[in-house]
Amino acid sequence: MRRPVAVRVVGPMQWIVYPALITVAATIVLQTPVELFGLHLPEPVIPMVLAFAWPLIRPSVLAPLVLAGLGLLLDILTYGPLGLWALAFLVIYSVVLASRSFLAGQDTAVLFVWYAACCGLAFLLAYLAMAVITGMPASLISLALQVAPTLLLFPFAHRLIERFEDGDVRFR
Repeated sequence: MRRPVAVRVVGPMQWIVYPALITVAATIVLQTPVELFGLHLPEPVIPMVLAFAWPLIRPSVLAPLVLAGLGLLLDILTYGPLGLWALAFLVIYSVVLASRSFLAGQDTAVLFVWYAACCGLAFLLAYLAMAVITGMPASLISLALQVAPTLLLFPFAHRLIERFEDGDVRFR
């Protein structure tokens, strides 16, 4: 007699919708103007985790659309020009998607270097766009205070990749 085997179904709800909703909630919480002991909450760019992890998990049409929406939400919450972060996230998504065959199955250290390079590219793109739009460069100290917490989010990207990378063998 055969026992039923539990099959783990991995659909868009598990690897796109739920992480996107968690990202929206965390972004809203960290954008609140709270001050503790004279310090403000860190302002990492949380959707950067998804822009890096999603193309490694599985190519999709839905993921870039959700990233564009997350970028527009981040632009609204930070009073930035509309489309700035959406563009940055889509550039990162496309860079990682183009290098997917190289990055699949790599060691954690290699993934972190690529994550850091992608974060650097996204922040450089945003920095240059803001310098052109406003006519003056932004503060490098404030930029560093946003880059550092964003880099510290890599374990979440790695966990997402490890959890869903083997979910569908059609995309290997």
